[in-house]
Amino acid sequence: MADRRKLSAGAIYVLLLALAVLFAGPIGWLMLAALKSREEWAALPAKILPGDAQWENFTHALTDINFVAYTANSLFLSTVYALLVTATSALVGFGFARLRGRGKHALFLVVLSTMMLPQILTLLPTYVLFARIGLVNTYWPWVLWGLAASPYLVFLFRQFFAAIPRELEDAAIIDGCGWVRMFVRIFLPLSWPALITSFLLSFTWTWGDYIAPALLLDVDHTTLSVAITSWYRDPRGNAIPTVQAAAAALYMVPVLLIFLFAQRYFIRSVVTSGIKG
Repeated sequence: MADRRKLSAGAIYVLLLALAVLFAGPIGWLMLAALKSREEWAALPAKILPGDAQWENFTHALTDINFVAYTANSLFLSTVYALLVTATSALVGFGFARLRGRGKHALFLVVLSTMMLPQILTLLPTYVLFARIGLVNTYWPWVLWGLAASPYLVFLFRQFFAAIPRELEDAAIIDGCGWVRMFVRIFLPLSWPALITSFLLSFTWTWGDYIAPALLLDVDHTTLSVAITSWYRDPRGNAIPTVQAAAAALYMVPVLLIFLFAQRYFIRSVVTSGIKG
């Protein structure tokens, strides 16, 4: 029995190691591409390792465009959206988890069903709507999206709040605590794992989004993702893939730092959200 358990544990470790290598592969390829010269990039057969590391690619990534300004735009937009959508999703999730009323479960199914609608189908009508009310080339679309909550995050908070014992809610009601005060004073302080997970996910969604900023924002207000894919060009107008790879490597740093800080809360929230349906 002991040998069988050791063999099973060994197989699991090998599988996890293989998955780690698989997921880390694209990041490793990106870093190697960022250190290659343009000749090595275009060489056939392709070279995996760079002959002489081209660290100046990172210098060009920072100086060929206004990297700091576009990073600030991305940080501002991602942070504002993440804060707003986390707050509104937590409020809606609390309502679905703790409030009682007719049609609540049917309405919750309607909210969940919107997750099956591809974003690309609503992008053009959304653009037309924002253009008619004068919100193109502003950050107001992301504010409105944040105030509208996210179906997935609503589900996450609903599951998290539903797992909190009912006795805590009953004690608060007996003490004369209203629903809003109960949400702010009791449930929110208990939901830090879900709050941090929601912020991390929504920040990452906005930080990595290319289509919406490219469609709705002008050159001065656009985000780093659009700048990286559009404006690293040589005098002939051709893209410089090695500099783009260096910029993309720098582009990953904020998200990696946030995830490294919040990973234990992320795991705890995902585990807790599946306790109670």
